[in-house]
Amino acid sequence: MMAIEITKPGGPEVLVPAERPMPTPASGDVLIQVAAAGVNRPDTMQRAGRYPPPPGASDIPGLEIAGTIVEVGAATTGWHTGDRVCALVSGGGYAEFCVAPARQCLPVPSGMDFTHAAAIPETFFTVWANVFELGRLQPGESILVHGGSSGIGTTAIQLARAMSSRVFTTAGSAEKCAACEQLGAELAINYRDTDFVAAIRSATGGKGVDVVLDMVGGDYLPRNLEVLAMDGRLVQIAVMGGVKATLNLVTMMQRRLTLTGSTLRPRSVAEKAAIAGELFARVWPLLEAGTVRPVVHATFPLREAAEAHRVMEAGAHIGKLVLVV
Repeated sequence: MMAIEITKPGGPEVLVPAERPMPTPASGDVLIQVAAAGVNRPDTMQRAGRYPPPPGASDIPGLEIAGTIVEVGAATTGWHTGDRVCALVSGGGYAEFCVAPARQCLPVPSGMDFTHAAAIPETFFTVWANVFELGRLQPGESILVHGGSSGIGTTAIQLARAMSSRVFTTAGSAEKCAACEQLGAELAINYRDTDFVAAIRSATGGKGVDVVLDMVGGDYLPRNLEVLAMDGRLVQIAVMGGVKATLNLVTMMQRRLTLTGSTLRPRSVAEKAAIAGELFARVWPLLEAGTVRPVVHATFPLREAAEAHRVMEAGAHIGKLVLVV
């Protein structure tokens, strides 16, 4: 099969097409003929040598795919050859064929094509686990989503709004802010020219928000604490702005704040399967009704993965980038 290899740590140019042996599904796995694969920020980090795959995972990048099951491993139940699925994987997505744990597969939502289905798993698994499980966002509560125009951001805005929460977001341009508001954000703040703390305090009558979903880290930490309401929860899912920050413990204690966070890729199959079950029960009906939808900014042929990474790192896109086989 053809796959995209990382020849050495470096820029997008190190992504090259190569011939690889066809993978074989183990017990509990399925082999998927990939129709489309999502591109995510962790892929660019892996390419640069900053995010190695977990033990046992493929060295081929790619964490989410959609396609057709062509082989079912021994002792695998629930799926059959010919089933159309999307799947969360720990690697191997940038290829014509990819093995996935059967329990991390979900049916392609009715009426949806493979391209959009491939843009679901990584972001929807991440948002559900962090916003609704760790962050405990409830109907009627409010959330601030940083990076609202990203794949994670566009997903979080829509799901929080669909669950009857107030949604605020930050983004880096007027165009991105407008897109976030069209997706359901009550207020989108251009962080380049507006203090998001002051804007959120004003919009909430001084109360602040119940949950902050942050992928920046670094010097955002004290401002995130300042914008949280009493009993607020900060959920950290990335550290694009730095891994270290100064924490005012008095602020945390006085307002009974919770600071938490997670990564998705190293979690066990059982943990990811539990998230898949929640998504199928709670989110799949919304996808099939069109209430929420993956936002796809652009598609690229699989062989042009390097160009997709250039676009990702330029940061002008809104929503997801998808490789099409």
